[in-house]
Amino acid sequence: MTTRYRATLSYDGTAYLGFQRQAEGIPSIQAAVEKAIHRVSGQAVTVIGAGRTDTGVHARGQVIAFDVEWRHADADLLRAINALLPEDIALQDITRQPGFHPRFDALSRLYHYTMIQAEQPQPLLRQQSWRVRGSLDLEVLHTAAALLVGEHDYATFGHPPQGTNTVRTIYRSEWTVQPEHFGIRLLYRVEANAFLHHMVRRITGMLVDVGRGYTTLAAFEQAFRAADLAQAGTMAPPQGLVLEKVHYPGETVP
Repeated sequence: MTTRYRATLSYDGTAYLGFQRQAEGIPSIQAAVEKAIHRVSGQAVTVIGAGRTDTGVHARGQVIAFDVEWRHADADLLRAINALLPEDIALQDITRQPGFHPRFDALSRLYHYTMIQAEQPQPLLRQQSWRVRGSLDLEVLHTAAALLVGEHDYATFGHPPQGTNTVRTIYRSEWTVQPEHFGIRLLYRVEANAFLHHMVRRITGMLVDVGRGYTTLAAFEQAFRAADLAQAGTMAPPQGLVLEKVHYPGETVP
């Protein structure tokens, strides 16, 4: 008899065309995990994810579910799957949770985006951050991010993966700044009940345009309130984006 398993998945998305399974031969996170589970169990499975991360986007706390018949300890299943996954993908935990659905049961998703302000390239960070040069107005960056909190129509920043509803609720939208030897590291955290396609990358790119003085705070707010994808500006590159955490009922939210 098959059992529903829930697992937390971490991956470096650099080599993959997103989470969702693509055509045969196109690398995706979902296909790699399904292949490993099939090799372990001898059963064809469909892996469901809490979020469909884009090409080149990473995850620390992606949550997945799959159904498989397994007669041994859960820890053995975890070790066996990880032994067959590529080095840039790994399960962090696994539990049996009948009836669990990682997407429909989720209360919120938390993403973070890493940007570095550096005059010189930083090779060790090139696949985990977006490098910008020149000055940044940190105060206006914080102000613009705070405008996004609440329930709004976010159509300016993306289109829905399914259906037509572009209303979402953002619970957190904030920057933290850390001095580094090369300049500064900026981390943008945004948490919402759900996201539109490319929403976080468009928000980040447009916020950075405000911080760099490429556009004004008033123009950013006007574009946001317009709820019109035609008003979208810069889209941040994918490598700085990480799905950090998915929150579910009964769990403590930090």
